[in-house]
Amino acid sequence: MDKITRLTSERGVVIFSKSTCCLCYAVNVLFQELGVSPVVYDIDQDPEGREMEKAIIRMGCNAPVPAVFINGKLIGSTNEVMSLHLSGSLTPMLKPYQNLSTS
Repeated sequence: MDKITRLTSERGVVIFSKSTCCLCYAVNVLFQELGVSPVVYDIDQDPEGREMEKAIIRMGCNAPVPAVFINGKLIGSTNEVMSLHLSGSLTPMLKPYQNLSTS
């Protein structure tokens, strides 16, 4: 979907989320703790949300939310993000987007 491509190309780290999703919240907190402030786009607040969910699934994400994109590339949902984090591969991917000053 063009909207997803446009949104993910505008910012380095984008999480498609739902406002009531606890896994979405957990992934967002993980990124915050790693010094990254992702753009969180709540698809349940968008009139095109259902179509966006379908498009995310068609792109290859195993669950529509959270759907994490880094540098415009689909990384995946919670399982993929956590696997990358536990293997030590997530932090290098996020390095260009980490805040210069983390408190």
